[in-house]
Amino acid sequence: MTKEFILASGSEIRLRLLENAGLSPTVKVARIDEDPIRRSLEAEGVSPRDIADALAEGKAHKVATQKPGAFVLGCDQIAAIGSEILSKPLTKDHAIAQLSRLSGRTHHLYSAAVLYEHGRPVWRFVGKVSLDVHEISEAYKESYVARNWESIRHSVGAYKLEEEGVRLFSAIRGDYFHVLGLPLVELLSYLSERGVLER
Repeated sequence: MTKEFILASGSEIRLRLLENAGLSPTVKVARIDEDPIRRSLEAEGVSPRDIADALAEGKAHKVATQKPGAFVLGCDQIAAIGSEILSKPLTKDHAIAQLSRLSGRTHHLYSAAVLYEHGRPVWRFVGKVSLDVHEISEAYKESYVARNWESIRHSVGAYKLEEEGVRLFSAIRGDYFHVLGLPLVELLSYLSERGVLER
């Protein structure tokens, strides 16, 4: 790839996925305050899927205004039970409460990505994954949060599927990369179709 490729995210897992796929992204974190945007969109009745898409676009747009000649990828992921959006846990008690909310239920992850080129969006995708959570005992919730707090405090729903959090689930329907927060296969397909990536 001759054109600069920028990941408008500080997510280590997204960076690693792109690097493992043979891309060499530059990281430039988009400094946007997501919470008021998300709350405003929620108040307007915007769906979790469309909120993820709007936040991904906001991040890509922010960085693309500074680097119009580059490909800029903005990403966001929303976890929701119905229309209720889950947040990153603020405290250990909040993490336990989130796990209680998820226990024995199905929730959805919406992983959005928007690619900018020449200061405008040229590609977007939102993937949806359905996740069934086992009934979780109080004892396990407490020990899980105590062991994993430093990692899960940065994750919506208080889990990381690529770590011990995988034990919380009885079934997952959808793409693994979408669970990790990046519709990677779809992005690579687009870049290949454009002739940007060799295939």
